[in-house]
This record gives sequence, C-alpha cells and structure tokens, in this order.
Amino acid sequence: MAFSADELRVLRRALAIALNPDQSRRADPADGPGTNTAQECLRLAQSVDEAVREAGRLRAFLLADLARYRDALPGSASGYLERLQDALAAGHDPAPEDLAALRSLRRTPLSAALLERCQGLAEESVRARLADRAAARAAVPTPARVRLHALPGGRAAAGDKQEPRPAPPKPARPAAPRPDRPIPTPGEVFPPRRRPAPPPEKRAAG
Repeated sequence: MAFSADELRVLRRALAIALNPDQSRRADPADGPGTNTAQECLRLAQSVDEAVREAGRLRAFLLADLARYRDALPGSASGYLERLQDALAAGHDPAPEDLAALRSLRRTPLSAALLERCQGLAEESVRARLADRAAARAAVPTPARVRLHALPGGRAAAGDKQEPRPAPPKPARPAAPRPDRPIPTPGEVFPPRRRPAPPPEKRAAG
C-alpha cells in the first residue's frame, strides 16, 4: 500500500496526536489555513479501509483463478505456475493441493523452485498456528482450588454431634406355605393316658 505525500502528512499528524494528545491543540506549520485535522484523519481512514477491501477482492480473484488453472493441470502448467507466484506475492499460504500439483510438475526448474518455496512457507504456517494455539492455552487461567469453610451454625457449632440414624427396618419373613392337611395338635399326637379302673369290691360271704 502506497501513500501520497498529503496522506503521509495526515498520517504523521495522527501519530503525533496519538503519542501526545497535547499536539491536537497546537497548529502544525505544514497545515494550510482552514485545515481540519479530524476530517483529514477520517478521510485517510476511509481511504485505508477501501484499500484493504480492494486488496481482499484482488486476493479472492487470484485464488479463484489459481484454483481454475490447478484443476486444468497438466495442460495449464505454465499458467498455473504464473498465477501461483502472483498468489504467493499477495500473501497466499500454499495449500496441500498446491504442493501436490507442484510435485507432479517438478520436472521443470520453475516448478521445483516453487515447490521448495511453498514447502518452507507451509512449514512456517504450521509452526505459527501451533504457537498461536499454545499461547491461547497458556492465556487461559487455571482455576484455583477453593478451600471450603464451615458455615456458622453448622455441625461445628453444635460440637460435631450427629444424631443417631434410625436402623433400617428388617424385612418381613415370608409366611410359610400352608400344607393341604392341617397340622395336628399336641393333644392329638400325644393322647392323655387313661387311669386304670379300680378293682371290683369283694362281696361279703352270706
């Protein structure tokens, strides 16, 4: 992104105000009569935003064009290599499809050189992602262990006396099955003995 001389002047003025807010009250000798620093900074910010959007549209067009030439390989080898260089210059990270396409075209010196370059860029991209993940994990605070304290009026205040727990009820025994015949009573099993009859009285002789 290139800035004009006027844009550089506004940018320098904005940076000075950001570093030292008192500069906003002083007049810059480079500013002409009737200059509004706030309006100029706003216009510069709008120009930068438009340039960023244009760069994004150009990058999307380059990647779409690169994918079309990659799908048409090997007949479009020269066009693919040219567009891959343009995409790399625009900040494109080589995809696995690009590495596979370059391996199939490594017989040419240009494709071999691009393959070596893309492999290095891919390794740097992977290392950067891993470093970002490690930094994100390190930034997450570990929850500290909380020590529990007894509340007033709890068991500690009562002298740690615990009420006895009631014993669990015993399970009732199942009733024995009733046999078909009634159970004899002890009197039936052991009948009472009969007393012997007294001997007959002798009759007096007449």
